[in-house]
Amino acid sequence: MKEQQKKYELTDEFVVHWSGKKLYRIRALVSFGVVVAGQLGGFVESEKNLDQSLSGNAWVSGNAWVYGDARVSGNAWVSGNAWVYGDAWVYGDARVYGDARVYGDAWVSGDARVYGDAWVSGNAWVYGDARVYGDAWVSGDARVYGDAWVSGNARVYGDARVYGDAWVSGDARVYGDAWVSGNARLDLMR
Repeated sequence: MKEQQKKYELTDEFVVHWSGKKLYRIRALVSFGVVVAGQLGGFVESEKNLDQSLSGNAWVSGNAWVYGDARVSGNAWVSGNAWVYGDAWVYGDARVYGDARVYGDAWVSGDARVYGDAWVSGNAWVYGDARVYGDAWVSGDARVYGDAWVSGNARVYGDARVYGDAWVSGDARVYGDAWVSGNARLDLMR
């Protein structure tokens, strides 16, 4: 049986997480998407963190870290200084960048974007064309999807849902079993 060609390798360059884990910088072995062979990427703890399949363009770039049992697959990208860890999964055409954090059992998928200083954690899902950015947090079992945007210092948590074309921004809080949908705009300024 033919061994699958790898699209990247772990280099000797590494950073040490405060817990003592070593994360290794990656290097592309073949060209795919906009990545060229020889290009350096971000840091992963092991090959289980970033899909090796050439059928997708998944990549970790810049100084981004992916570690623990977290996975990046499909055509997803994690870049900048973003961290994806725990059991989190970033897939589809999703992007996580800036100083964003995705962790716990959180999922980011579809064409979703998580960026700036935003955090997605717990069992939260961000998917579709949703955007979570600024200093926003989505956590617990919350869902943000469709064309929804969560920004500023907004918090969405518990079993809350933000979807459709809804925007939650400023210092707004959506929690419990609350749903914000349609063209709703929820903005709380302090």
